[in-house]
Amino acid sequence: MSTPEQAPTGPEKGIETPRVSAEQYERLSNPETAGNIDVESGERKAEKARVEALENAVSVEKGGAEKDKKPSTAAPTRRRGTISKKEKSASFKKHMKQVQSELPAPQRAFSKIIHNPVVEKTSEAVGKTIARPNAILAGSVVAFFAVLAVYLIAKNLGYVLSGFETIAAFIVGWLIGILYDYLRVMITGKK
Repeated sequence: MSTPEQAPTGPEKGIETPRVSAEQYERLSNPETAGNIDVESGERKAEKARVEALENAVSVEKGGAEKDKKPSTAAPTRRRGTISKKEKSASFKKHMKQVQSELPAPQRAFSKIIHNPVVEKTSEAVGKTIARPNAILAGSVVAFFAVLAVYLIAKNLGYVLSGFETIAAFIVGWLIGILYDYLRVMITGKK
């Protein structure tokens, strides 16, 4: 006993009946026209599908030929070889402009000052000569130990320190670091 709300539970459960209009039902029920309609409509559908497939094939073929004839204007072709100074500069400016546009106003202003060509050249020159990492490290280490030793001796003997001891010890350590870098480059040949 199944009610209209319940789904059928037998073999007819998965079968759906096609929805057919009354005119189609009359045409299909007439044995003379039923075979002709199916064959003719099937032939028409097949012919229509062939025409559409040919149109798509021709349009795809033409599209491929057009792509081969003219290069893409979106991505310019890049020549092979090393990057020129002009290309490098243009790329750097474009990248910096994009990155700076994403920064907040104070950071953007600071970035524009720091990345000014004059400031960058000066910074590179100082970094290669005076502010060498080994020189600063050696200066700091020597200053720490020298000032510690001078302080302990001065405290035991009752002397007062003037404050120049730290600066002098740093300068001595810095000179030792510069000398170390110079000798290392002279011996190994590597920077």
